[in-house]
Parts: sequence; structure tokens; C-alpha cells
Amino acid sequence: MEIVILGGGAAGFFAAISAKKYFPQAHVRVFEKTSKFLGKVKISGGGRCNVTNALSNHRLLSEKYPRGEKFLRKAFEQFDTKATIEWFENRGVPLKTYSDLCVFPVSNESQSIIDCLWKEVKTLGVELWTLRAIDKIIPLDNGFEISYKEVNEKVDRVIVTIGGQPKLTGFSWLADLNHNIIPPIPSLFTFNMPKEPVRELMGIVVEEAVVRIEGQKLVGKGPLLVTHWGMSGPAILQLSAWGARILAESNYEFSILVNWLNETKENTLRESLVKTISIHGSKMISNLNPFEIPNRLWLFLLSKNEINPATRWNDLGAKNTNKLVNTLLNDRYVVQGKTTFKEEFVTAGGVDLQEIDVNTMQSKIHPGLFFAGEVMDIDGITGGFNFQSAWTTGYIAGKNVGN
Repeated sequence: MEIVILGGGAAGFFAAISAKKYFPQAHVRVFEKTSKFLGKVKISGGGRCNVTNALSNHRLLSEKYPRGEKFLRKAFEQFDTKATIEWFENRGVPLKTYSDLCVFPVSNESQSIIDCLWKEVKTLGVELWTLRAIDKIIPLDNGFEISYKEVNEKVDRVIVTIGGQPKLTGFSWLADLNHNIIPPIPSLFTFNMPKEPVRELMGIVVEEAVVRIEGQKLVGKGPLLVTHWGMSGPAILQLSAWGARILAESNYEFSILVNWLNETKENTLRESLVKTISIHGSKMISNLNPFEIPNRLWLFLLSKNEINPATRWNDLGAKNTNKLVNTLLNDRYVVQGKTTFKEEFVTAGGVDLQEIDVNTMQSKIHPGLFFAGEVMDIDGITGGFNFQSAWTTGYIAGKNVGN
């Protein structure tokens, strides 16, 4: 049996390994259009590779996917985060789970994951081919004809793992197979704020912030990073994922409201301020930051509200107190554009999940054609979730490709 996997990323390697494990007599090849394999794995997580997440409850796990939640909840019954952790550790890659449940190799190097996958495909006898960009797939009565580099070749099974594509044209040869393609748009991106002075604070991190899109019900929670172009960090990236379609429709021009004090409510904050004044009333506001936010941010927020930093807490007054409360809990910023991680880009969109059998990852239109990874309309928030969907769908596709 001739099995070809199109795409040499995380999903492609895992699909190839799974296929060769369950169908050892098959001839399994991976075709990668570029000159190197596992490129996204190499650079992910700043070169550390957030290989999965330790969240084990399938319902809670699937809720981390803005697109593909119900589909993946069923898929995780076959291969979940526990299975991923066991798979790598059983092959000599010790993993570490951090407080936010993100899982990284103990080595803190993505090369550990790459070496493991590479060793596995070599041991199993999977063939790896670079610079093989597919031009066309033609369904036959029994199998497929694939075209690349003016070569036409008949194969029995095809697993498509080409990942997300920045443009719809990247899916054209799949659309030619009568598969419905959900138009791709960026899913994980940072917010550009060219007119906001907060950019002067680049480099500061607020560990627990809550960010909302003004006029929407979208909320992001977690660390927030101020950058020289605007804002980033998990809280922002969550918003970009959940709001991918809405924000694209707005042409990435919208406003956000930041609660710098996590989920603190107004009455709690006012009580805290009264306590601060009663204890430290004679101290200057600039010298006493009573909140768990960086001092540079505290001084910036005072300046934003035109509060003299030399003011004593006793002299703050009702008007300034109201301004400070509103800014700490509902600080408004105008977003004008986005910045996408070009190498690590994640997209919403791809092959319509309604046309894929979740139990096998096989096309409902063309038997023998399978899909895995981000080529499908699946994407997760940050935290190892996009890799987990690649491992899960790759495993299932490979397991069933020879049936």
C-alpha cells in the first residue's frame, strides 16, 4: 500500500508514525514543499516548544478551541493530552508541567521534540522527501493520482497535513476536490496601538489582567505584555483567537478595555483605596503603589489621569479617586491593526469539519483521503493546544489510513 502524507510538520510526522505503526507493510512517505521539516516545531514557544497542555478533562480541553470544539471533544477520546505526554516520555523525552499547565521538554529546547520524532520515523522506515509541492490530486476508482514537479504518480491513500494557509489560494487544489474551504484569517495576533502612549512602557508585564473588546462579549484573561507596537501576551492572544472573525470584519480597528487588577470589582477597589488612605495618607501617591502592577505602569496611569505624582493620598479627593478607579478597572485603548507571528502563524479556516469523519479523519467525499492538523478548520488558543490537535488528528488519521 502506497501512503503519502502531504506536509512535514507536527501533524504530518505524527500521521506518518501512526500509519507505519498500524500498517507496517505499507510504504509511507512524507512530502514537504519546503527544504526542511518540522519548521514550526523548531521555533515554537521561543524555541522551547510548548508540546501540549496538562489539561486532561476532555470537555474543558475542547473548550480551548475557538474552532473545532465539538469535533475535538470526540477525537480526544482516542488520543488526548495524557497520551501525548506518555508518548514522548516513553521515547526518552522527559517533560515538565508548569503552573499554567503548559508542558515543555525538560531540556527547554524544541530540538528534543524534533530529534524524538525524527528518530521514530527513521526507526519505522518512513521516507522523507523535501521540495515536493503538490499541484493536484485526482481521485481514481481505486486510489489517487498526485502531481508534483511535472511528475504524476498513483498512490493508494493520501493524508493532507499542510497546516494553515494565509490565503484561500493555498487550498485551491483541495477546493478542486469539491471540499468546502472556510476562508482563512489570522487567529493568533497581537494588537497594534500606533497612537497610544502606553507603548512607551514596552517590556512591562502585568501577570493577571482582564481584557475586553468594547461592544462585544469577548474576554481575555492572563498575562499582558506591553510592546513597542501595542499589546501582546496570553490575554491579548486569547482575544485574537476568540474574536478572529469579528476583528477581521472590523478591519482590525476597535477598542479594548483593560482591567489592570484582574477581576477586581469597583466596590472592592474603593474599599482598598479607603484602607490605603487611612494607613498611608501622608505618603505621596507616586511613592506608594498599593497594587500588584509595575511601578512604571502605576506612574503612567497617574499621568494619564493628570494626577500630580506628588499628591498625598489624603489629598486625592473624590474626583481623582473616581478617575483612578475607572482607569484601573476599565482602561480604554484604541487598536489600529495587528501583528501576526509570521513563522508561527495560526489561522482560523480550512477544510470544513462537516466533511470529515471525526472517528477516522477521512474525507466524507473521497474515501482514502484523510486530513490532520490545522489544514482543517481547527485552531486553539495559546498554551500547547494547537500542537495537541495536531498530535490527536495525526494519530487518528494514521491509525485508520489503511482500512
